[in-house]
Amino acid sequence: MIILAGVAALAVLALITQAGVLALQRIYSPQGTIIELSGARLNVVDLGPRDVGTPIVMIHGASSNLESMRPLSDLLAKNHRVILIDRPGHGWSTRDDLENSTPAMQAKMIDQALEKLRIGSAIVVVHSLAGALGPLLALDYPRRVAGLVMLAPVAYPWPGGVGWYNKAVTTPVIGPLLAYTITLPLGLLLAEPGARSVFAPQIMPTGFVGASATPLLLRPREFLANAWDLVTLKAAVAEQAPRYANIRVPVVAITGDADTTVSPTIHSRRLAAAVPNARLIVLPGVGHMVQYAAPDVVVHEIEMMLTGLSAAPKAAMR
Repeated sequence: MIILAGVAALAVLALITQAGVLALQRIYSPQGTIIELSGARLNVVDLGPRDVGTPIVMIHGASSNLESMRPLSDLLAKNHRVILIDRPGHGWSTRDDLENSTPAMQAKMIDQALEKLRIGSAIVVVHSLAGALGPLLALDYPRRVAGLVMLAPVAYPWPGGVGWYNKAVTTPVIGPLLAYTITLPLGLLLAEPGARSVFAPQIMPTGFVGASATPLLLRPREFLANAWDLVTLKAAVAEQAPRYANIRVPVVAITGDADTTVSPTIHSRRLAAAVPNARLIVLPGVGHMVQYAAPDVVVHEIEMMLTGLSAAPKAAMR
C-alpha cells in the first residue's frame, strides 16, 4: 500500500508539473528569434540600431535566462546594437544533449549563432557562469571578440562543489524523476528567497523574479540542463584556465567585494593577473548581481572599451 501511495503521489506531482510548465510558458511567452543549429536552437533578442559601430553581445549566467541582462541591455540599446542570447538549454533556447554542457560546447554554439546573424567582431559581456564562456570565445573564435567585459565571472576551480540538488538531479534515474515531479512545485516556493540571496547585500528589485522570467528554470528540461552546466563546470574551468594568458583582447573584470556566490579573490583577481591586457574593478559592498547594483559602472566600462576600439585604427595611422 505504501508503494502504491508513493507511485500515486509521484503521478500527481508529474501531472502538476506538466500543467505548471504549460502555465509558465503562457505567462513568460517567447521573446526573440530562434536560430537553428546542429544540436541546439538558440533564442536571440536583437536590440538597438543596426550598423552603428561594434555590436555588444550579452550572455547570462546560471539559473537564469537572457532577461536577467535586459535592464543593462536596454540602457545600451539606445545607442548600440545589443544581442541577448539564451544559453543552450536555457530560457527559450534548447540543446539536444543535456549532459554535454561544457563551456567549450556552448561557446561553439554561440559562435555559430553569431555567424548566422552576420555579427563579426563584438564586445562580449558575460555574467557569472558565462564567465567561463567568454575567455573561450576570445581564444577559440578570436575574430568574434573585440573585447570582454566580465561581470562577477566564474573562471577558476573553487573549493567544494555545487548545491546538493544539482548533484541529485544529475543522478541516473533519480534525477529525471525529481525533475519531472517535485522540482517545479517546490521551486516556486523557493524562487523568491533564492533570488534574494543572490542579490545580497543589495535588495532584490521589486518584481525581479517575474520580470526576469526566472520560473522558466523550473521546467524539467531546463532544470536538468542547468544542473549539468553546474556539475561539470569545475572540471572545465580547471582545464581551460592555463590558456587565459593567451587572451589578446582587452578584458575588464567587474566584481563586488561582498559577492558570496562567486568569490572575487578566486576568480576575478586571478583572471586579471593572468590576462595580459586586463583590468580589475572591485566594487565595495556589492554582491553578485553587478549589472543591477552598479549599471552605470558597467555601461561606462563598455563605452570606454568601444571608444578605445574606434580610436585604435586612428592611433595606428599616426
